[in-house]
Amino acid sequence: MRGIGPIPRPARTARAIATGARWPARPLLALLAASVALAGAPPARAVDLGSLGPTYAITEPHLLAAIEQRLQDLQRSGELQRLAAQAAARGIDAARHPRPVEGLAATAVPRSFLVDPSFTLDRNVLDASGRLLFAAGTRRNPLEVVRLSRQLLFFDARDPRQVRRAREIADRQPGGVRPVLTGGSWLALMQAWRTPVYYDQGGLLTRRLGIRQVPALVSQDGLRLRVDELALP
Repeated sequence: MRGIGPIPRPARTARAIATGARWPARPLLALLAASVALAGAPPARAVDLGSLGPTYAITEPHLLAAIEQRLQDLQRSGELQRLAAQAAARGIDAARHPRPVEGLAATAVPRSFLVDPSFTLDRNVLDASGRLLFAAGTRRNPLEVVRLSRQLLFFDARDPRQVRRAREIADRQPGGVRPVLTGGSWLALMQAWRTPVYYDQGGLLTRRLGIRQVPALVSQDGLRLRVDELALP
């Protein structure tokens, strides 16, 4: 390689050491690296360097001990029980009144449209024995396998008009409608109607179906789903 000379021969090396002659930097570094590798690094040893400055004892309490002490203080004062009761009440209220679905409004202009529920698999689908049923990338329509057993009725139970409209539809089709709330208390409605009531948590179904107004009735039309956003009185 240009710019890097040959490593000096032993005779030249001895003369250079004796005379104090200067070597090219890179051959010298290569020779030193080789000698260190052959000789081996000395074993590490702990050395007491003495005190480099004043030292002080740790005065802060241990973190876990401080937390334990804080909890004991809260328990003695009754604050811990109060906080636990508040957390339980918030959990019960969230279960009874899930977050309403955003982006929906009461029907102003009724409309009807069809939705193709087909989807593309993003992974292989295997059976219980590990055999391939459907490969990733396959496009399938779930209505080819199973029919929609009952119509889905989406409405906001916080709106008395929607509750009355939904009740009218349910009475005309006994056992043929599945109530799905987008707002309000599903538990209160289930107790009042004495029938299972569901909730579109996070708006997953309404977004997938393209619903923007409620009440909305979803039924099967061949291999597609028909969505009717219903008028209100």
